[in-house]
Amino acid sequence: MPNSRSRPRRGAGNGSGAAGRDELVSRSLQSAEHCLGAQDFGTAYAHYLLVLSLAPELKDDVKETFQYTLLKWAEELDALSRTQDLLGCYEQALELFPDDEVICNSMGEHLFSMFAKKAGAQSVYACELSKTMYELACDVVAANKMEAGIKLLHMKSLDLEIPKHIPERVSLVVTETVDAGLFGEGIVESLIHAWEHLLLQPKTKGENGNCDKYGKVIPASAVIHGMAVECAEIRRHHRVGLKDIVGIHLPKNVKFQSPAYSYIDNEETVEPYTTEKMSRVPGGYLALTECFEIMKVDFNNLQELKSLATKKPDSITIPVVKEGTLDAVVVWFVLQLDDEHSLSTSPSEETCWEQAVYPVQDLPDYWMKPGDHVTMEVSCQDCYLRIQSISVLSLEQEMEVTKSFTKDTDLLSSGKEAELCSALANLQTSKPDAGEQICVLESTEIALLNNIPYHEGFKMAMKKVFSSLTPEKLCQVMDPHCEDNEMSSGTGRQNTVQSTSEPLYVLDVSEGFSILPIIAGTLGQVKPYSSVEKDQHRIALDLISEANHFPKGTLEFWLRHVEDESAVLQRPKSDKLWSIIILDVIEPSGLIQQEIMEKAAISRCLLQSGGKIFPQYVLMFGLLVESQTLVEENAVQGLERTLGLNIAPFINQFQVPIRVFLDLSSLPCIPLSKPVELLRLDLMTPYLNTSNREVKVHICKSGQVTAIPFWYHMYLDEEIRLDTSSEASHWKQAAVVLDTPIQVEMGEELVLSVEHHKSNVSITVKQ
Repeated sequence: MPNSRSRPRRGAGNGSGAAGRDELVSRSLQSAEHCLGAQDFGTAYAHYLLVLSLAPELKDDVKETFQYTLLKWAEELDALSRTQDLLGCYEQALELFPDDEVICNSMGEHLFSMFAKKAGAQSVYACELSKTMYELACDVVAANKMEAGIKLLHMKSLDLEIPKHIPERVSLVVTETVDAGLFGEGIVESLIHAWEHLLLQPKTKGENGNCDKYGKVIPASAVIHGMAVECAEIRRHHRVGLKDIVGIHLPKNVKFQSPAYSYIDNEETVEPYTTEKMSRVPGGYLALTECFEIMKVDFNNLQELKSLATKKPDSITIPVVKEGTLDAVVVWFVLQLDDEHSLSTSPSEETCWEQAVYPVQDLPDYWMKPGDHVTMEVSCQDCYLRIQSISVLSLEQEMEVTKSFTKDTDLLSSGKEAELCSALANLQTSKPDAGEQICVLESTEIALLNNIPYHEGFKMAMKKVFSSLTPEKLCQVMDPHCEDNEMSSGTGRQNTVQSTSEPLYVLDVSEGFSILPIIAGTLGQVKPYSSVEKDQHRIALDLISEANHFPKGTLEFWLRHVEDESAVLQRPKSDKLWSIIILDVIEPSGLIQQEIMEKAAISRCLLQSGGKIFPQYVLMFGLLVESQTLVEENAVQGLERTLGLNIAPFINQFQVPIRVFLDLSSLPCIPLSKPVELLRLDLMTPYLNTSNREVKVHICKSGQVTAIPFWYHMYLDEEIRLDTSSEASHWKQAAVVLDTPIQVEMGEELVLSVEHHKSNVSITVKQ
């Protein structure tokens, strides 16, 4: 069973409502774990649904255990023939985790089986581990009147046995268990098992005979390609490029790293790459090398498949053809389905595939020019394509090393080529020194550190607040309706004295790594508190504070002072209030943070007179667009795309109305209106908020409205604004995709109904 231990993350704070919610979440988690131990999967599933509905911020923590619970509960429902309940549970799960790759991959496998039957196969067997997907596949097969010729098996292919599950060895295996890096979904392992236990022996070269007597795999083979690229968007998400952030010096002994990067002897990284659709990456990219071949794989050769995982890394050296900054090695592949048909995931192809991206880090110099070479080591360790020890070899370095290696004229002829390549690569391959602190950040956290306007805006806004708060001002609450609006001393009188030596208190409860508390600490007599949770993040912030000559203890970590981490929003001291509280309002995905208005309400009660919440208010903007891309990526369109098979009704029941993590600047779309204000979220002045409103949108171009992308302007004060759609933004955008396109003509008006309830926003078109 997966590790089910999860603790609630910090929530809205104190107050009876929040405390009651957190207590319910905690008890439900404990009950779920107890039920799992007792194998009462139905009750455990119900508890997890309650937890995730009350505390959606726990999704990442409990996802694996929730999936395990769902699978077990689905098996019990199936045994009781409660098919509708089973499908209902699965729909609930997909509402919580709409981007779960299991759905797409599993349905792809079932499509293959139906295509095989349509092509004339006498017997077709399809494997599906997920009970829910198995039931869904049965419905799809029945709807296409193919149940007589397709046998669906509820199991992993690795567990298939002959004759227990299928009567005899088969002549063809069709699989698409590949990811952007080709090997990441276990195709090598599954095909090794298939060749050893399920397939007929392959046809040898020159051998003739009936195809049914021999085993074969589709795809037959693959060729992995790559190229070195310059890409500012990849760089700003995977490499901190600044030595100084608005006056804060970043010391050399703190080394920030992307999760997609690991040293060759680091076994912790599971997936050693990230993915991007390079044709849509904002700002584009520049190829610095020609496309080069990384590896060939023959899926019809058992010995070759077995040798992949044990084979030593291959060294590759590629000539540079264009001048630029080395930011990443981009990888794609060509699947050779048979002798005539192939499928490419190249960035130049219009497909649904993304490319695998290996960000380059830890080089003394990333600049390269024609005549230089890029070197790297390639392997298939742990059944992942690994590209490591990427380095740049200048022409001058190459000549010097080659000269020293060729003093002995017999050196290269005596098998020393690998040693030479290794020596060349080591010239620019660096590993962390003993005194360096590695700080692994998510790509959005790295992009945030690189976001100069963000830090400049916060510095200016904090400076203005501090200058307005004089020592003579009373420490009193901001919101007169708060029950906690009097700061009692032992006699019950309001504390009206603030010593001139008393600091101003700043609390940063934004998610993830943030240097805003350090910036605040440079602006005067300020006591900043950070709410970072990870030890390596705390160590890094301490080192940065030390490098900027902060007195020891100036920066403190708030969670060390809070007994209940689910109630982070509290007074700094029993008789003190905050001057500034920094909240996370927008998720990196482009959606509003859950419970943000509840957190703002508590924060207002904890502010001194003149204190501020940052941001003070947020405006949500949107526009009408025509985007066939969003339509096609959101739902299966008709029968033609699935070769006449009736698939759409079954898949489309799982579509979600909002697409997240979009880059509006590179999204293929046609704007049909100008941006309009959709919603105001005021964290400081709640009476200005409205739960619903109607917005008239003027049509400036005729077309079909298919989607409504939206983004935000965050106001730190009336003059300082952060735009989540800007080029430097670490936030992405989101979009509502309409169920049915709406034809509009220039000059018309469309009325949008915008509703806001508990951090959820719905946007619909009034007909």
